[in-house]
Amino acid sequence: MACPPAAPPSQERQPSVKVILASADVQRVVDRIAHQILEKTQGAADTVLLGIPTRGAPLARRLAARISTFEDVVVPVGVLDITLYRDDLRRHATRAVGPTQLPAGGIDGKRVVLVDDVLFSGRTVRAALDALNDVGRPASVQLAVLVDRGHRELPIRADYVGKNIPTALAESVRVTLAETDGADEVKLYGGTR
Repeated sequence: MACPPAAPPSQERQPSVKVILASADVQRVVDRIAHQILEKTQGAADTVLLGIPTRGAPLARRLAARISTFEDVVVPVGVLDITLYRDDLRRHATRAVGPTQLPAGGIDGKRVVLVDDVLFSGRTVRAALDALNDVGRPASVQLAVLVDRGHRELPIRADYVGKNIPTALAESVRVTLAETDGADEVKLYGGTR
């Protein structure tokens, strides 16, 4: 008995890729988050933005630049490395520890807005809160993310969300930024088409 012929390449199932946010969309989302921060923080008074590497750091700098453009206010920006606070260090290859760079005025008594690209399980934010605890005592902590894809494993929510993207666990969201990847884009990978 002969085997059935293989499907032609055009009929094979291929993983789907969907562009969720193009470059112009990313810029609009950053602008919207910057406006929301200004509204919820009374003009960004006593506010510090701390980006979580890798893509949270350039996002924090972009937000600060947009806030400055909209309100002529300088919002201090820093970087918060969370490498040693992650709960998956034993399961993944060794990671290089990056620098934590706090603004000159520090974070004590300030409103700190943690900035990241994607909110998923909440474990990265939990690690950031632990790292933050070791570098100062902010008055309050808020969270700004470009994308919230759901599937939380910890009771964490974002105060500022650029785009909510309902996803399946098997799917993944990939953010690229001009500063780290050469272009701004958010894509959803997964499933088949």
